[in-house]
Amino acid sequence: MNQRIPSHIRNEILKIKSRKDIYSTSKIIKEKGLNTVCSSSRCPNLNLCFSNKTATFLMLGDKCTRQCPFCNIGYDEKSYVDMSEPENIAYAVKALKLNHAVITMVARDDIYDGGASIIAAAVKAIKSGTNCKIVEVLTSDFMGNKNSINVVFDSGVDIFGHNIETVEKLYDTVRPQSSYARSLGILDFVKKERPHIQTKSGIMVGLGESKDDVFKTIDDIASVNVDFMTIGQYMRPSVKNIEVKEYVPLKMFIEYREYAKNKGIKNVFSAPLVRSSFGAEKFYNNSVKLQ
Repeated sequence: MNQRIPSHIRNEILKIKSRKDIYSTSKIIKEKGLNTVCSSSRCPNLNLCFSNKTATFLMLGDKCTRQCPFCNIGYDEKSYVDMSEPENIAYAVKALKLNHAVITMVARDDIYDGGASIIAAAVKAIKSGTNCKIVEVLTSDFMGNKNSINVVFDSGVDIFGHNIETVEKLYDTVRPQSSYARSLGILDFVKKERPHIQTKSGIMVGLGESKDDVFKTIDDIASVNVDFMTIGQYMRPSVKNIEVKEYVPLKMFIEYREYAKNKGIKNVFSAPLVRSSFGAEKFYNNSVKLQ
């Protein structure tokens, strides 16, 4: 049975934000027909992020070629690719005056390079056409295609993100078209090939994993020298998605954070409403100050 959202999470989601800034951010995004993972995934932090005049851009359409049951993004085996998307995203980054831009993508297994070239084009457009200082990407696994990964990290990206999403034993249920080993391998490959690029990964909890499962996943992420890790509560986007098995107590998020730090992951953001790109600029800037 799907559990009721605890009051401490519900109250955070329902806090009144600046409606003016929410509207302003939405208008800039809609002006160029862009997609955001904030809207497409029904992220609970949408109002907070939009009120702070920031958003995570979702590239290569709003339909994915995979059907992960935890995700709200729609499915299509083949979709249109808008070649003007990189320039339009650069326009939005400039209009929003972002110092730290985050780009993510749907999986596009129907494209020869998985969409890597258009992701790279967006990074280059932001770097050359705006005052944005840090560009962060959160990519698919590109089916393990190292040539595609090379295209992305040679674009000038500062932070390369790829999410593990869940513990290994739940992959058949939560990420049936993906591979735990392949995802770890991507993070390992990027760090070994381009040590100067910072890597980032995240997981959801509350899907039926045990504490030891999470500890093992943290061990695995630490073993490939990931720089940033996020841990957040899975929240069911709609009735079509898999149910929440548990709302993890706040004290466990603290325990997971401390465990990850003890394993050598210096930058860990762990709390119920944490998402991969949530507070990305603040997360990054705090890590810089601590070094």
